[in-house]
Amino acid sequence: MYSRIVLALLLLCAQIAFAAPAIDVTVDESGNKTTGQSEILFDPQASLTVNEAAAKYALGEFTALDTAGSTGLQPGAVWSHFQLHNTSGQALTLDIEYVDHQLIELDAFQAPTSNGGNYTQVASLSLLAPFESRPVAHNRFVFQVTLAPDERREFLVKFSSHQAGFVFPSMRIWAPEKLRQNNNAETAMVMFLFGGIFLMSVVSFVAALATRDRTFFSYSVYALSKIVGWFTILGYTHQFIVKQHYHWSYMTITGAIGIIFGIIFSRIYLQTRQHTPRLDYVLLFMMANAVFMLVCTIFDLNTLAISSITLALLLYPAICIAGIVRFRQGSRDAAVFAVAWSLLVLGMVGQALRDLGLVGHSEFTYYWPAFASFVEMIGILTAMGLKVRRLRVQKDKAESRYMAQLESSKVELEMLVSQRTAELERAKEAAEFEARTDPLTGAHNRRSFLVEAQRCLSLAHRKGQPLSLLMFDIDHFKAINDSFGHSMGDEALRQFSSTVAGSLRDMDVWGRLGGEEFALLLYEDSQGSLLTANRLLETIRSISIPSDAGDLRFTASIGVASLAADEDIETLLNRADNALYQAKNQGRDCVVQDQALATQA
Repeated sequence: MYSRIVLALLLLCAQIAFAAPAIDVTVDESGNKTTGQSEILFDPQASLTVNEAAAKYALGEFTALDTAGSTGLQPGAVWSHFQLHNTSGQALTLDIEYVDHQLIELDAFQAPTSNGGNYTQVASLSLLAPFESRPVAHNRFVFQVTLAPDERREFLVKFSSHQAGFVFPSMRIWAPEKLRQNNNAETAMVMFLFGGIFLMSVVSFVAALATRDRTFFSYSVYALSKIVGWFTILGYTHQFIVKQHYHWSYMTITGAIGIIFGIIFSRIYLQTRQHTPRLDYVLLFMMANAVFMLVCTIFDLNTLAISSITLALLLYPAICIAGIVRFRQGSRDAAVFAVAWSLLVLGMVGQALRDLGLVGHSEFTYYWPAFASFVEMIGILTAMGLKVRRLRVQKDKAESRYMAQLESSKVELEMLVSQRTAELERAKEAAEFEARTDPLTGAHNRRSFLVEAQRCLSLAHRKGQPLSLLMFDIDHFKAINDSFGHSMGDEALRQFSSTVAGSLRDMDVWGRLGGEEFALLLYEDSQGSLLTANRLLETIRSISIPSDAGDLRFTASIGVASLAADEDIETLLNRADNALYQAKNQGRDCVVQDQALATQA
């Protein structure tokens, strides 16, 4: 019994002698104070209970972290011990925030320094749990503690990264209101970056639609994959979108997709397949590695997935090299691309150095990769603009050379073509004119008139328009030939046709059916066509042709028929011809409507 008491006292003395000093906290904590890196314990199997961890702490097995901030890629879990001392003289509530986003689970335990190390759990946080279960709504893990005035309290925190991962055994201490303000500022900054990338994606998509250039389309998709990737990696997807049933693998999946689309865009933009085939094989290997990363993530092979991510980061500079090679080949915009991609590489290298514990964690090193991605997207968009300008200049120069060559050789060809074309046009026009025109009067010949009449009749039936046909016959035309001669008869036909045609509209169809018989098709109803016929009758009476035998004057008879429903052209012609026959029987020099027309009227 006595020996046990002595052993306990010795352990307590050792704990006091080697323990890190308590962290003094007040009501104004603004995240400047951090915990955890001076007393940590690796738990490779992630099997220790809090009491076992406390016992190891009592035995002095907790040691200071020997890196700048991260444990590096380690399996299992990491335990951290620290003490808080409330020096404010009043009860104090604090938010304890984990500094990174990559952690899978966090378990926090507390114990007053006076109770001999009996720890009770104060928080159990997990990426797999619904977001609403978090005690503090934050994209990173945060738990709250409350300290009485002048109270000292010890904490043991277990950081778990599933199979293997990077752990930053450090937490920032905040007054709740200041944490909220800082989180709002961080979120606003990140959303500004995402908004800028989204705007660039939209601009590129519109440019892709306008130019049909797949470079713009691939850039637009790449930009969207960037947004999704960083939104997920930084914890906002869990906070705002997938609040239930979230899984840590989403970070790796979105990261892999971003890498795939980034390489696809780079291959298209730099045209590595055509100009740098050896480097193109490297890019294809990077795509295969990203696919392998996806497969490992799907099958929960976390260690292999993280190793694949590390390999991807190491291979990223190959794209910069491809850009430099393309620049040396003469593509000036590839230099801007290489610089922009170098910024991304620096961001990825910075993240790798921070993850490996070679550089410390800070606001700058934490957000530098995302900011570098944003700047990279701006640089690449600028390079694309320069490329479009270069291609336009090349196109304009090529067109100028082509036009100059074409101008120098086309004059003779144009003369020959023009001469031949004019001959063909004249021959064509003459043939068409002869085919559709009566050679004596210039009116439609019978065939042409019937073709036009059929077209007008079909249109009138389809649109429900009125249509009328007027048949003309020059009275006593044989007597004109006998008294004045056939040449005066021909002149009478010409004067008759030109006089009637000059009184018509462009839409009316005027034709000679044969001999002294003519026909007129016009868009008028029965009343309008009768008025037109009487007006033309008066016009014909006014024709006077001087000759050696005296002035030649003559009259005409007109038969009128209006189109009935579903009537064809032959029927309409027959009805108008019947009306003309009646006009001749009534003494000529008059207008007669077809009887069917008169009945309808």
